[in-house]
Amino acid sequence: MVVLNKIYTRTGDAGETALGNGTRVAKHAQRVTAYGTVDELNAFIGVARLHASGDTVAAFSRIQNDLFDLGADLCRPDMERDTEAEYTPLRMVPSQVDRLEAEIDVMNARLKPLRSFILPGGSALAAHLHVCRTVARRAERETVSLSAMESVNESAVKYLNRLSDWFFVAGRIANNDGVDDILWVPGANR
Repeated sequence: MVVLNKIYTRTGDAGETALGNGTRVAKHAQRVTAYGTVDELNAFIGVARLHASGDTVAAFSRIQNDLFDLGADLCRPDMERDTEAEYTPLRMVPSQVDRLEAEIDVMNARLKPLRSFILPGGSALAAHLHVCRTVARRAERETVSLSAMESVNESAVKYLNRLSDWFFVAGRIANNDGVDDILWVPGANR
């Protein structure tokens, strides 16, 4: 259980932070950048929730909780030493990726196929979902960059990849099931 009775600790004043296993690293370390971007994405979802209702709010809640799981996964290096940990580290699992795929399939079944790329925008919710999509892609790039240096749970990378797709399709749903999508017109302003 998490207990936060003191918010500031002053332990990061010198530009370092602690990872989930207690190791101190620079705040600009790639691992911190990866899970920090996941946290940023979670905050953008919180803004998008202001424009959502019903099933979308429930989906956002599931995703936001998953992103805390993902942050916990990314802040804990040395997956190969998980069995030696004081407690079992939280790791992303394939079923979380599978759930996103199933939700994407259900949403996409409502939509007509795209005949053009779409521009971010339309409804307020769709515009926020496109911001979430791009931040999810950045989180994925940061996590892939980390995986080139250290071991990373492959389900974490897959989750971020599917999540950006989820936001894309959800953005179309938020635009009156794609009817109000803003289509890209190549060379329109030449």
